[in-house]
Amino acid sequence: LNFINDRQRNRGEFTPPNTFVLHPYGRYCNANKFAGEVDTFEAIEHAKKHYSIDENRIAARGFSMGGAACWQFGAHFPGEWAAIAPGAGFAESQEFLKVWQNEKVKPTWFEQKLWHFYDCTDYAVNIANTPTVAYSGEIDGQRQAANIMAAAMLKEGLELSQIIGPKAGHFYEAGAKAELNRRMDAIMAIGRNPMPLSIQFTTWTLKYNKMRWLELEGLGKHWERARVNAVLKPEADQINISETNVTRLCLRFGPGESPFKTGSIPVVTIDGKSVKTHTVPSERSFVVHLHKEGTSWKADDAATAGVAKRPGLQGPIDDAFMDSFVMVKPTGASANAKVADWVAKEMDHAIVHWRRQFRGEARVKTDAEISDEDIASSNLVLWGDPTSNKVLARLADRLPVKWDAQGVHVGNKLFAGDHHVPVLIYPNPLNPNKYIVLNSGFTYREYDYLNNARQVPRLPDWAVVDVTVPVSSRWPGGVVDAAFFGESWELTSERK
Repeated sequence: LNFINDRQRNRGEFTPPNTFVLHPYGRYCNANKFAGEVDTFEAIEHAKKHYSIDENRIAARGFSMGGAACWQFGAHFPGEWAAIAPGAGFAESQEFLKVWQNEKVKPTWFEQKLWHFYDCTDYAVNIANTPTVAYSGEIDGQRQAANIMAAAMLKEGLELSQIIGPKAGHFYEAGAKAELNRRMDAIMAIGRNPMPLSIQFTTWTLKYNKMRWLELEGLGKHWERARVNAVLKPEADQINISETNVTRLCLRFGPGESPFKTGSIPVVTIDGKSVKTHTVPSERSFVVHLHKEGTSWKADDAATAGVAKRPGLQGPIDDAFMDSFVMVKPTGASANAKVADWVAKEMDHAIVHWRRQFRGEARVKTDAEISDEDIASSNLVLWGDPTSNKVLARLADRLPVKWDAQGVHVGNKLFAGDHHVPVLIYPNPLNPNKYIVLNSGFTYREYDYLNNARQVPRLPDWAVVDVTVPVSSRWPGGVVDAAFFGESWELTSERK
């Protein structure tokens, strides 16, 4: 209500002429991450339906927590904006927490990998695709964000344009603000380049996989850097690509967008080897899917065979809560009283904290109430064990982590069933276009509410929890094992 009241009385920091200014709430105090990220793009699409928005003149601007969101949107979605102008904020977790709160962070190996989900410094090269002007107050502690992004960009051969408010703390100094507006107005008058001839793109997850006409559809390994440099040569009907850690990609030009002439057959040269594609039709669209076999690339429009990590279905657990989901409550009796008690309390915690942190009412149904429509339309968050939850019982034998009367089986490891519970995310065997989650809400907890920079995924694709270890403000109990599934959603031995 405070946000709505302020928006009714205050037009905001920047109100350029002839411009629609959209203020996304971002789901409370989380810097427009997770569901807040989804809300922002849904809000933009809603505005486009009602107003004549020039898609090549959309900018992202923000300060403090909004500055953090601006860095995130610019680094993770570089093809969406004509320009970004982040002010202060934070751009990553580890160094910001050291500077801001003098906190020495000691992550587990999987938490350190999960920083790649939102740390903008890891995506710094993507800023090359979007005009960017950063603002900081000269004596503002949050100047750290621009400084660390500038350092990360410099390693990529990029120089960050910065405006510094002289002797300013955590606010826009008047003269610096005027200069910032001058530069942004000049960029916006030109607008976004609708057809960039070259792209530099990096990611660590297929959650963030696009830059204009380039889409990554498969990685060699998640949470290791994937990189693509692509150059269009329309005069030669050629696209030159180099890549690292990519196994599938798509070059997508919609009707009228192809830079190649009708009737031509563009040649893709990828990693030094040529791949013949298909004829550009009269509507001037051009879409080609490429996949890697060994060291060779082939053009193939077929979908990925079998169960594989792909955009929108790549984990970790928190990804299930960035789309429609239903909490599925068990109606049967659990095989173990300790497990049943932990499940009941953790489900209540997940529902209450979804409301507190993401300002939504989680939909809850019993296992007996789940319909075919629920399975088709939503991720299912299954609480309980195979004896207590009917839906889980239907698919338990089709999961890579097994759970039976003996206990929890992870490969050749067995965890005693009287006090261990698996939590995981996996493509729903009843609908492989959606997820199931076992016994988990979003994975950061109360301790992380203290600072936006802590609000990142805390658990990977799966974990085994010892329920005899007390729940804390950081963990749902004792995490005795945890890891990521492989690129085919298989168990792996990696624990580093």
